[in-house]
Amino acid sequence: MRAAMKLGVGLMAVLWSLGAPAQKTAADLKYPTRPIRFICPYVAGGAGDIFTRTIGQKLTEALGQTVVVDNRPGANGGIGTDIVAKSAPDGYTLVMGNSGPLAVNPVLYKKVPYDPIKDFAPVTQGTSYMYVLVVPPSLPVRTLDDFVVVLRTKPGQMTYGSTGIGGGNHLSGELFNLMTGTQAIHVPYTGSAASLAALLGGQLNYMFDTVITSVPQLRAGKLRALGVTARKRSSALPEVPTLDELGLKGFELTQWQAVVAPGGTPKAIVDLLYREVAKALRAPDVIERLATQGGNELVGNTPEEFAQVIKNDLAKYAKLVKAAKIQVQ
Repeated sequence: MRAAMKLGVGLMAVLWSLGAPAQKTAADLKYPTRPIRFICPYVAGGAGDIFTRTIGQKLTEALGQTVVVDNRPGANGGIGTDIVAKSAPDGYTLVMGNSGPLAVNPVLYKKVPYDPIKDFAPVTQGTSYMYVLVVPPSLPVRTLDDFVVVLRTKPGQMTYGSTGIGGGNHLSGELFNLMTGTQAIHVPYTGSAASLAALLGGQLNYMFDTVITSVPQLRAGKLRALGVTARKRSSALPEVPTLDELGLKGFELTQWQAVVAPGGTPKAIVDLLYREVAKALRAPDVIERLATQGGNELVGNTPEEFAQVIKNDLAKYAKLVKAAKIQVQ
């Protein structure tokens, strides 16, 4: 009887395996056979644009199809991100995923036109990046303590710029205000390049800028760095201490750049893109541009790991937005 039962179970397993559909590969889906649109939801010239073009070029080389970068800025990255949320899930439209539209907007705005979890297929987190607190040489401060003294003696008078309400520059500024007990005027711009130009032009007093866009100005002596927002120093600015080191214990605000596809994109395509982007992140020229020069930590985690990062950040930013009473006008 036992032998018969084992034989029956074995036959059922064989029959099930014969009837089970095979997992399709990207080759089975004949992907890709035409150019791929890679949307950058920010203006040209900023950190997001640099990441998009760097990874886009590597994907072009690896996949044998042109990856066309399409800049669609606005709404803290929400406009370009929404385009991808509503695109066909076939792997031919991707977006440079960013903390702003995927982890901040959904908790900042009362309503966003997409679901950050359901409407996207995470491919991989490409980088983790920090901000650097920079001031022009004309501001007579050389240390963080000096700077805080100036802010406290001029409450509500000093100005700082950002890429928009809810941008990482803005959130860094608000977290800084909370932790130092200071007040300053937030001035939003349409992108990193515009806000940095305003700082260099004397229209702003300070800014939390991405390392990759500030490094050239710092090296040229046009800006002075007071501290970085990560818990670990930037490899591009090893001489600049973290704000945590300088006494703001627990200060940490880092964000990420990623590759994201529309929700429902076949797993075979997502996995192919993940493998190629992860491989690109190990290329010496990419390391040089995004890590050595840009001060980013290169990640390349799995789609499943990246999905968890998004969920964790949604919770983290919900707390900050509430504590800082950030509202969209």
